[in-house]
Amino acid sequence: MTGDDGRVTGDTVRPAALRRDYSVDRGLDRADLAPDWYTQFDRWFADAVAAGLPEPNAMVVATADAAGRPSGRTVLLKGYDERGLVFFTNYGSRKGTEALANPYASLVFPWFPMQRQVVVVGSVEPVDRAETETYFASRPRGSRLGAWASPQSRVLPDRETLDAGYRAVAERFGEQTPIPPPPHWGGLRVVPETVEFWQGQASRLHDRLRYRRADEQGWIIERLAP
Repeated sequence: MTGDDGRVTGDTVRPAALRRDYSVDRGLDRADLAPDWYTQFDRWFADAVAAGLPEPNAMVVATADAAGRPSGRTVLLKGYDERGLVFFTNYGSRKGTEALANPYASLVFPWFPMQRQVVVVGSVEPVDRAETETYFASRPRGSRLGAWASPQSRVLPDRETLDAGYRAVAERFGEQTPIPPPPHWGGLRVVPETVEFWQGQASRLHDRLRYRRADEQGWIIERLAP
């Protein structure tokens, strides 16, 4: 039985029936955009923070292995500048090994409450060790211990194995010993080749404006069909 909102009553929900139209008061024109992706992203990121979105720096990171098999997950953006966007990970994790073996990735910022998203596609490079060390030192001590304790993405026999690893690391470093980043842990920077700014519009005729790198000096801005 289908309810007034298009959903099936009971335990079943029909995804195709879930529909929300977007407002028409937030159009995105070429004249609205900054001349470069970084300045435009900085504006929209500030908007997302000011709007009180939960985890505005959460982004879906898509990578692929050497054979082209993709995988995706949500991680937190930890920095950005004109060079690109940075997140940190265990280099032995699935995303770490894929990004290093096949150094390309896509990022998606799903700012749904604002009817916006940003899609980045580009190459991946490790950040230098000094940048990793600076960020790692800013993390809570428990998170630093966790980076040493977790063999990220590997199969574990049970939760106790992970907890025991954490206890061992905590005992090793104690309460005062400085904790350096593990040698297998660090930052990855996605260097944009394209950055698309998506603004929802009525009738699914969304605004999509994309920055595409033309050369080392500048960017081309082009409108894409929704």
